[in-house]
Amino acid sequence: MIKFQRIATSDTALYDYMEKLITTSFPPEEYRSLAELRNYTDAKPHFYCNIILHDDNPIGLITYWDFGHFYYVEHFAIDPSQRNGGHGKNALSHLCQQINKPIILEVEAPEEEMAIRRINFYKRHGFTLWEKPYMQPPYKPGDGYLPMLLMAYGNLECEKDFEYVKERIYREVYNVQ
Repeated sequence: MIKFQRIATSDTALYDYMEKLITTSFPPEEYRSLAELRNYTDAKPHFYCNIILHDDNPIGLITYWDFGHFYYVEHFAIDPSQRNGGHGKNALSHLCQQINKPIILEVEAPEEEMAIRRINFYKRHGFTLWEKPYMQPPYKPGDGYLPMLLMAYGNLECEKDFEYVKERIYREVYNVQ
């Protein structure tokens, strides 16, 4: 059975697991400094840093923001030793049922096989690809903007909601006005 457990930095073993998984699952330009992540985890009430548990064993991580009208999934990763067992599908299904609000996430443009597979994974679970250009702001000084696309689950529409969603993510997640 899949469940999410919100953690704080004081949950030392689980937090260490999350940090290791985020640094091995994402390139450095796709996550904030670990010091800033620790601060966000403990100080931002609408930021949720979660361990994904299967039968009470940690198998992944999911971080998201609650913006009231929609949720933004910032990071989602299954431990490499647990992949290809249906855990990603089950965790995503659990998220959609648990939140019961629109969900937004960023994906790389469908130019490489892994990006295409990732987009198709989300599409199979009810997400829609918004094919409007979107640039992910840098997490760290000196890094550049990254070309990405947004995907949406629920009753958000690209033409109507793109600018609002983008502005909210830029301001709250990336501190860009």
